[in-house]
Amino acid sequence: METRFKSSNVQAFKVLGIVFILTLELLNPLNLERVSAQTPFYQGKTITMVVASTTGGGYDLWARLTARHIVKYIPGHPSIVVQNMPGAGNIIGANYVYGVAKPDGLTLGAVNPALYFDQLVGRPEVKFDWTKFNWIGSPEKNDIVHYIRADAPFKTIDDLRNAKEPAKCGSTGTGSTGHYIPRLLEETLGIKTQIVSGYPGAPDIELAIERSEVYCWSPLLATYFGREPYRRWHKSGYVRVMLQTGAKRDPRLKDTATLIELMQQYKTSEAGRRLAKVILTAATLGRPIGATPGSPADRVKILRDAYARAIADPDLLGEAVKQGWEVDPTKGEELQSLSKEVMTQPREIIERMKWVLGRE
Repeated sequence: METRFKSSNVQAFKVLGIVFILTLELLNPLNLERVSAQTPFYQGKTITMVVASTTGGGYDLWARLTARHIVKYIPGHPSIVVQNMPGAGNIIGANYVYGVAKPDGLTLGAVNPALYFDQLVGRPEVKFDWTKFNWIGSPEKNDIVHYIRADAPFKTIDDLRNAKEPAKCGSTGTGSTGHYIPRLLEETLGIKTQIVSGYPGAPDIELAIERSEVYCWSPLLATYFGREPYRRWHKSGYVRVMLQTGAKRDPRLKDTATLIELMQQYKTSEAGRRLAKVILTAATLGRPIGATPGSPADRVKILRDAYARAIADPDLLGEAVKQGWEVDPTKGEELQSLSKEVMTQPREIIERMKWVLGRE
């Protein structure tokens, strides 16, 4: 009986010893680091999505839609807030994300894809380097159409090229598609245009077209097929699309030539072709979202993976359909490559860009 009692005590002490050693091991700082390392970085954190434009526009609406869904796919499921920071044509918001926000992967920026124009032409307000943003993704690729009212005396590209009195086209100001597309057409195809600037926005240009103040404009393809009055205008033949900027013809405009086709037809110079590619890459970038330069590579990967999954989320796609948006995403890695490519330009191209953008 005594032997069995002693044996039981020995076993009990052994168990207590193991428990004591395990407790010390768990309290060991090295193990605390291991436990901490298993906790997702984003758990309990808040991501700020800076939108460099005003509320209600396409960039803002897309950013908010993305924000609602991306957090579902980030390990740790952080919260996210959207902060509009408009001003100076998106430059204020871009400057903030680039140089003020901490490089910790907790700040994202939704910016106008044409902002790299301002860096290329040396606009002094620019405090960012477009190539150094950590690009996360874009939900769509855009093309541009150049249309003219159907009853205007211009039926073909040759009519526009040979016109004694250039067509009047509406514009909201330099740097907008209504300004740089007509100038690009002059540079690449020899089409002269009388640009009428100063319209506050697209609806004002559309009204001016109906009033015969101007006859043409150059909106995004998504705008042309995505809302009124264009759906009605296109269906009724009120306007005629003279050209489109995509790499290939949109199925809805199968009889309308692309700018690439026209540049081949009219033997545009190599410099003109390169200029067109530099400018039209902006539309290809769509509505890009980027993170602060210097953000840890593993967090950038998490954000890119989460974005790719969010943009394929059935709920997001359903909301996009209701808005009439076409989803054609670009991954962050591809945006990074395009950004580096477009920013490497010789001086002569940059000088022509200044003229095209109205910043001579």
